[in-house]
Amino acid sequence: MTRRRVHSWDVANLAGVSRTTVSFVLNNVPGMRISADTRQRVLEAAKQLDYHPDASARRLVTGKTSILGYVERQSPEHALSDAFLPQVLRGVHDSAATYNFEVLFAPIPLELSKGRFSRLLQGHHVDGIILSGPRSDDQEVHQLIEANAPIVLQGHLPNMQVASVDVDNVKSAKMATSHLIRKGHTRIGMIVHSPEAFTAGEARLQGYQETLEEHGLSVDPDLIAFASFTSSSGEHAMRKLLKAIPRPTAVFISSDTVAIGAMQAVQELGYHIPQDLAIVGFDDIPMSVYLKPPLTTIHLPAYGIGWAAADLLIHLIDKDDALETNVLLDTELVVRESCGASRI
Repeated sequence: MTRRRVHSWDVANLAGVSRTTVSFVLNNVPGMRISADTRQRVLEAAKQLDYHPDASARRLVTGKTSILGYVERQSPEHALSDAFLPQVLRGVHDSAATYNFEVLFAPIPLELSKGRFSRLLQGHHVDGIILSGPRSDDQEVHQLIEANAPIVLQGHLPNMQVASVDVDNVKSAKMATSHLIRKGHTRIGMIVHSPEAFTAGEARLQGYQETLEEHGLSVDPDLIAFASFTSSSGEHAMRKLLKAIPRPTAVFISSDTVAIGAMQAVQELGYHIPQDLAIVGFDDIPMSVYLKPPLTTIHLPAYGIGWAAADLLIHLIDKDDALETNVLLDTELVVRESCGASRI
């Protein structure tokens, strides 16, 4: 009798972990917070089951392109200015390569889409799509999801049943805001890295607002500004915040790329970080540690997000019945010098 082929979910069940964790461990994905005990359980389960990943065995469906689409709902200018993106794309590429897939990158802003997103799938240019930066007002994507198109969100859409890889943006924003409160600040501003329709920005704003309210602090609309992904938009947003009377003594910025421009504005206006203004960012891009001063930020496992999204999409394309549809990865606060200001 032919022995049933062992799958990654068999290893996951034996080790008592998620299938994504199995993928991270067996592929030695860097930057993931996985304990030594968990890694050992996965390795022992794989050995016990004699599990060996086999890319060709997973390609069960013929007539496919073996190409994944990675779509940003932003303009090329905005998408390519994001210092977080290269790490994610590297994770997507490396994960896809383990299954002999290639990756097509396409920045398609909603306003200029004209059906381009749908045509990638319907024209069989790609087998499935990872969508980064989902928007709550994106009807084209909503329709594709309702039609069960092979889509994995890098992010989330409320009330939509769709596979996703994300972090807890509300919890992470609370972590950043709470840190500033612990430093003694009560007048804390926020620069949201995106327009309001982008769900990640909405969630980070929610976390900031809830944290202020939980500590008995009022939410002042004059201390909230919206950017549009770029460093230059962060500079403009910070100049707006610093016109408030009284001005904020600390600012949470929900993207390190945006924070770069915001920090430049602070310094050009003659203020000092952190003596006059404490700043906490979000993403922990490689450049964050080299800023002056080094940026306190929320670390996201960028490479792991990309890896998990591609891994999840390929299993979705292959109609894996044991699929984990929603993967939530951990974040952590990385404290550097930009938040050292005491209450002013």
